[in-house]
Amino acid sequence: MGRRRIIIIHGWGAGPSSNWFPWLKREAEAKGFEIQIPSMPNTQTPQLEEWLPHLQQVVGKPDETTVLIGHSLGVITILKYLETLGEGEKIGKAILVSGFGEDLGRVELKSFVNRPLDFDRIRSKADSFVVFNGDNDDLVPLEQAYKLEKALNAKLIVIPGGKHLNAGVGMSEFPQVLAEI
Repeated sequence: MGRRRIIIIHGWGAGPSSNWFPWLKREAEAKGFEIQIPSMPNTQTPQLEEWLPHLQQVVGKPDETTVLIGHSLGVITILKYLETLGEGEKIGKAILVSGFGEDLGRVELKSFVNRPLDFDRIRSKADSFVVFNGDNDDLVPLEQAYKLEKALNAKLIVIPGGKHLNAGVGMSEFPQVLAEI
C-alpha cells in the first residue's frame, strides 16, 4: 500500500482556508501524508452538477490509499461520488463531519438531495466510514449522524458542545479527525 492520499471537501460557503482544514493539512503533511483541499466551484450557490465532476477530477483514480474527508455539504458530495464508482473502484476511508444524507429542507441544496442515496452501493465503495457530529449542531441535526452511522455501518463520534464543528464555534484544530486518518 502506498502513501495515504487525503482529500478534504469543504461545505457550502467555505473554502480551503476555512475551519480546521489548514491545521489538518499541516499536521497530516508533517506525518507524511499527501493532502489536497480543492476549492469547490460556486461555493455560495453550490450545485451537485458542478461539484461532483470537480471531485471526480480531483480524485482521479481512487484506491485503498485514498481518504476522503467532508464537512457539511462536502459529506453528501462524497456520498454521491462514492455512488458513481465503477466495478473494482474503492477508497480506503471516508470521514464525514457534520454531514447529512437527505433533504434538510434547504431549497438552495436541492440538487444534492433530489434523489435518495444508494447506501448499499456507497457502503461497498469504502473500507470504512467515520461520522463526526456535534451533539448540539444547529445546522445539521444529530439525528442525521445517527442515520449515517446506521446506513454506512460507520463509527460515530459525537463531540459534546461541538455545534457544526467549524470555525463558527472556534474550531481551528480537529485532532480527533487526524487520529482517524
